[in-house]
Amino acid sequence: GLSIDSGNYDATLDQALELAGYDQLRKEQQVRRERGDTKQIGIGLSTYLEMCGLAPSRVLKALNYAAGGWDAATIRLSPTGKVQVIAGTSPHGQGHATTFAQIVADDLGIPFDDIEVITGDTTLAPLGMDTYGSRSIAIGGVAVHRAAMKIVEKTRKIAAHELEVSDEDLDYASGTFSVKGAPDRAKTVPGLAWSAWTAHDLPDGMEPGLEETAVYDAANFVFPYGAHICAVEVDTETGQVDILKYVAVDDVGVVINPQIVDGQVAGGVIQGIAEALFEEAVYSDDGQLLTASLTNYEVPAASDVPSIVIGRGPELPSTTNELGVKGVGETGTIASPPAVINAVIDALSHLGVTDVPRPASPENVWRTIRSARGGDGR
Repeated sequence: GLSIDSGNYDATLDQALELAGYDQLRKEQQVRRERGDTKQIGIGLSTYLEMCGLAPSRVLKALNYAAGGWDAATIRLSPTGKVQVIAGTSPHGQGHATTFAQIVADDLGIPFDDIEVITGDTTLAPLGMDTYGSRSIAIGGVAVHRAAMKIVEKTRKIAAHELEVSDEDLDYASGTFSVKGAPDRAKTVPGLAWSAWTAHDLPDGMEPGLEETAVYDAANFVFPYGAHICAVEVDTETGQVDILKYVAVDDVGVVINPQIVDGQVAGGVIQGIAEALFEEAVYSDDGQLLTASLTNYEVPAASDVPSIVIGRGPELPSTTNELGVKGVGETGTIASPPAVINAVIDALSHLGVTDVPRPASPENVWRTIRSARGGDGR
């Protein structure tokens, strides 16, 4: 069976409550209710635990999934120390080129600007299951790391041969092998790439060149989790909903690039806000889609969404993989729709409202209020 890898769920909720100023929001809500204000405040909470990093092939078989869940990466070093990373997952805005290059830069001690990441070309990257299910870093990123570690092990043998010591006598850190007790005797990965290419003095039986492939099939999923809080203001006369504050606290394990993680969380939250308040597929009685273009399919503008307050969870490493990473691509869209809808309901709960249809558009909210007050909602 599967088990959850790591989590401290109370910590994310406590941080979200603090960042949102939850107690103060409740006080303001009470004051407005006592005054009978037209515009009421609501606070919505949403917590989640996501199973993602779609990977264990044996589990996917049990789920009647057609393909496997593994992924692959190849790393190639040129004699000049430049690096090509060929990944089986392809990005569409997630920042793979940046995060994969960071992994390789840390593993091999290669400058970030000397690393090229290639994706989306099946001629160059025939192995791979691509991008979905928040799996690119948890599966594809681990494959990149393992390919890099294969490079490290081969260059370790070359370094030991050139320094005339055993493999075990070498320390390794940030792309440099040094002799234990004699750190001035050292070799770097870029320098060893030249040695591997010339093949002038390689260990007996070693093939020239530095190119390694790793295929990674995880034994378990990864389980990101978080707590989101949304505060809204609802006009009880018009049904207009405005978001006053949105707080997202997610734990996605070890964070490789904080800016990219924050961007994915914020983007997901905004997409979820759109689902909760704006987007709707409307059909005519004869089945014709009436909201078939952006002229009448409403999406939020920048002015409709506040700045998202993003907190960082405990960052507990996943025990599923050696990088400790978890998926992040879907966290915002999982948590935000219920947080927003819960906030709208909370703002109107003193009127007897217990449910609001999605999207919580002004018309739908107005009809809900009218129905709760004894009207027919029409």
